[in-house]
Amino acid sequence: MAGDRNIFVVGLNDFNRQRLETLRGAEHWRFHGVIDPEAVYDTEVFDIAAMLEEATEQLEAFDGSVDAIVGYMDFPVSTMLPILCERFGTSTTSLSSLLKCEHKYWSRRVQKEVIPDFIPNFTAFDPFDDEALTRIGEAGLYFPFFVKPIKSSGSRLGFRIDTPEDFYHAIEKLREDIGLIADPFNVVLEHAELPPEVAAVDGGFCMAEEIIGGWQCTVEGYVFEGEVVSYGIFDSLRYPQVLSFFHYRYPSGLPEPIQAKMRELTDTVMTHIGYNNAAFNIEYFWDEVQDRIWLLEINTRISQSHCDLFEKVDGISNQQVAIDLGLGQRPDMPHRQGDYAIAAKFFYRVFFVDAVVTRVPSADEVAALEADFPGTMIDIQVVEGQRLSSLPEQDSYSYALALVWMGADSAEQLLEHYDRLSARLPFEFDQVEG
Repeated sequence: MAGDRNIFVVGLNDFNRQRLETLRGAEHWRFHGVIDPEAVYDTEVFDIAAMLEEATEQLEAFDGSVDAIVGYMDFPVSTMLPILCERFGTSTTSLSSLLKCEHKYWSRRVQKEVIPDFIPNFTAFDPFDDEALTRIGEAGLYFPFFVKPIKSSGSRLGFRIDTPEDFYHAIEKLREDIGLIADPFNVVLEHAELPPEVAAVDGGFCMAEEIIGGWQCTVEGYVFEGEVVSYGIFDSLRYPQVLSFFHYRYPSGLPEPIQAKMRELTDTVMTHIGYNNAAFNIEYFWDEVQDRIWLLEINTRISQSHCDLFEKVDGISNQQVAIDLGLGQRPDMPHRQGDYAIAAKFFYRVFFVDAVVTRVPSADEVAALEADFPGTMIDIQVVEGQRLSSLPEQDSYSYALALVWMGADSAEQLLEHYDRLSARLPFEFDQVEG
């Protein structure tokens, strides 16, 4: 039909295509995939140069207008978008403003310029430097502290360090695996103009940061023509005594003055960074005891984990924001027009060192559970015969076997429904290492 807009989605899969078709305005949009989803989802090996070349060839070969190029995933998709959008003249933020969020050392330096009281003490270090622990101490960081790569994906290769032994264990893992992200991230850095002090700290470096904590939450927002808009705040609730996430909950249960301060900090830092015409989310902690807010990190995308929760509570997925911005228009996002007062994404986990999966819920068992809890979606993450240690993108402490999205009338009802559902998920294991 005349007037249809062509929207290219990096890593588009069938699940997300169905959701995109329900957005406001979708009857005038044609969605096209760029780069197979397998190349960005189910792997830890990213050949960025090859993917950029492949995407460029696909887009150049398209017989029609390229009206938007979007994505809703973290690395490597988020970092490729500014490069592709610049090549094809579509709307998104600049590569340098994106890297001021994604390059953790550069991001902390920029944050320190405008909100120094809301970030932890930090320093960068080279994990291949045998004197790294001494240098971290010289920078004023003492046990306990946290280490993670300059560019990480999910919670991988993040470690709490309480002793020198912890540090050397972490260093061993970092030296082994950091190249999986460092090498492709360095390809992206080659496309950007970096200040000398940032250029010296490439993807092979790590961050050491003062431990921060408290009630964790995420502010979802976007910048449109210089205006910062925060349109949802989520709670990230962890399993007791461990770092692994239990569930994401929307809307947040934080006190309103704390939420208002987080929105103010978000406005300050995103404006200072020069981020524009793109979506983001920022993770914060509220330390209730000290009544202190900490900025944890900035992500340059909508959160896919939040899509269904926005749909359940507000009436439409936050993918609306990514698509509208990609088309250069103000996002058309409803508020509290969904079927539920509250919603959550739960992570059904086991806390093993390793094991082999011998039984997973069947399609019929999953369908029966979804029918018993209306509005629920269950996504099994493992298959029979799989060794848990082969799962990509896991944290350092547990394995997520299933993802469960649920809506409810209250936080109490939500947890009660999840407890009943999770008790009926039949997983079995062999060769368990506890």
